[in-house]
Amino acid sequence: MSTDDGVAVTTGIARLHDSPGLAGPGRFALVTNHAGVLPDLRPVAPALLAAGAPLAALFGPEHGLHGTGQAGESEAAGTDPDTGLPVYDTYRCEGDRLDKLLIDSGIDTLVHDLQDIGARFYTYAWTMFDLMVSAARTGIRFVVADRPNPLGGLVSEGPVLEPGWASFVGRAPVPVRHGLTAGELARHLNTSAVPQVAGQAVELTVIEATGWRRAMDAEATGLPWIAPSPNIPTPATARVYPGTCLFEGTNLSEGRGTTQPFEIVGAPYLDGRFTPALAELALPGVHFRDLRYVPAFHKHAGRPLRGVQLHVTDREAFAPVRTAVAMLAVLRRLYPDDFAWHTADVDAGVEGTGHRHFIDLLWGSDRLRRAVDAGEDPLPLCDPPRPPGRWAGDDVLLYPADLAPCPEGSPR
Repeated sequence: MSTDDGVAVTTGIARLHDSPGLAGPGRFALVTNHAGVLPDLRPVAPALLAAGAPLAALFGPEHGLHGTGQAGESEAAGTDPDTGLPVYDTYRCEGDRLDKLLIDSGIDTLVHDLQDIGARFYTYAWTMFDLMVSAARTGIRFVVADRPNPLGGLVSEGPVLEPGWASFVGRAPVPVRHGLTAGELARHLNTSAVPQVAGQAVELTVIEATGWRRAMDAEATGLPWIAPSPNIPTPATARVYPGTCLFEGTNLSEGRGTTQPFEIVGAPYLDGRFTPALAELALPGVHFRDLRYVPAFHKHAGRPLRGVQLHVTDREAFAPVRTAVAMLAVLRRLYPDDFAWHTADVDAGVEGTGHRHFIDLLWGSDRLRRAVDAGEDPLPLCDPPRPPGRWAGDDVLLYPADLAPCPEGSPR
């Protein structure tokens, strides 16, 4: 596909389809889901088989290979009817169990092709990390077929996860909005975190996306958008998600059960004060619209709610993490008796009945919750938006920030 300025963006998986040898020798498995398509929308797995690639198995993440599972769900293992390949479910599978899964698959290489959305708590990054760890332990090569970061790659935002707060919504020290592609994140984790768990780094190759520049968001790439999970239907959803996902850690609806998840938030106790209070903040790049809605499922299902919709007016100026943190402070100030935090199941890293606050796992520490509860200004906890190389190191970056097109190159 071509961008508005005529530059062709080619995903890593499209390059692998054209040159199956980029995955290296031997049989490989594909870590993918329904969003794993070529630019012409052909599903990747059958296209690779038709191209003669030695694809031997499929691995599915949270939501499953076909994306039918809601948050905290996946799909059963079995046989894929379209390809006849065995399907392995990786969700909530780690350690020895995941090692055994890789060994049982009989593969030499794992090829990762999941569309990330650039937020630390989006679990596809940690599916990748867990598989990298198991691949390192079992002697299996790991290849990332890279895709663009739909939020662009110029900015990272929010604090780095602190020790002691690791879960499946954040395994390693990474900012809330990390600003990396999956391949760049894999390069960072392979030096900073994988050896600590596996005892050694994995043999890693990144098949770069060509033509992508860090200034490009999803719309600028010209690539088709397929919802990578049920509640990220559009690029607009992905844009606000690094901030409004924090509302999963509260008693507000984050819009699940509606057609605009994460773009709207609401609760039974909100009233006409909320939207004007947010407007007074004059947050950059966003307007707030008062609305009412009834979620079909998830929090407050079937109940009339009042809340706001975030309308992003300037994609470059909008800072999703800072916006959501400012919203949380307003909620605590206006509704001190009604606003509340959720607890979490620590082992699963999802909402549940555990003994820790889910907001702490999402934020990567308890600092945000404590600041909001104390009535302090929480915005200083948000580092100013900064280049990804500032936290990850320029050596992991694969793509330029300027307007020169990415050169064609061999995988790294």
